[in-house]
Amino acid sequence: MISYLKGTIVSINKINSHRVTLTLEVNNIGYDLQIPSRLVQELPGIGEQIQVFTHLQIREEQWLLYGFASAAERDLFRQLLGVNGVGPQLALALLDTLGAQELVQAIVTSNTRQLTKAPGVGNKTAERIALELKTKMTEWHKLSGLSLPVPTGVPLAVQEDVEITLLALGYTNNEVSEALAALRSDPNLSKTADAEAWIRASIAWLTRQ
Repeated sequence: MISYLKGTIVSINKINSHRVTLTLEVNNIGYDLQIPSRLVQELPGIGEQIQVFTHLQIREEQWLLYGFASAAERDLFRQLLGVNGVGPQLALALLDTLGAQELVQAIVTSNTRQLTKAPGVGNKTAERIALELKTKMTEWHKLSGLSLPVPTGVPLAVQEDVEITLLALGYTNNEVSEALAALRSDPNLSKTADAEAWIRASIAWLTRQ
């Protein structure tokens, strides 16, 4: 219903370690959005203009707006809400604790130990998140037809995990292809089939471009 808002920062109120409310004025209307505490570090000062991607949750007694730095982060939040037992506060805690990149990486590689670092996420919830979302991401990846030719020196299983992770974070098909092609000659990576190592290296490479 509301994809994003562009407006002026009126106030930023920290309620607790994982709950921050941003008040944004758009066309003389003030919107209260709950945002990940990580986003506060990226925000400009009061009175500055910003764009925030939003998710609207409608309850019987109230409407709640959640704000995110990117469409990919917002979409990941929505994916988390689709997991049984994961509500908005738990989803925000996961994003706050791990950040979007580490969170997607943990899901794709089924790193439940990483997921349980978030407050309120136990082993069973972590296993459910990893299983359900990895399955959904893999199915979407296959149906989208985005699979790339496998560059020499990149294990097939590693390539799939890297593709799924980076595409979920908003990188393009070409960017994924370029990162894998550039990293295949890395002597340290070529000796390992550790998907997490390849994902970290790919994100680092893309960040430098």
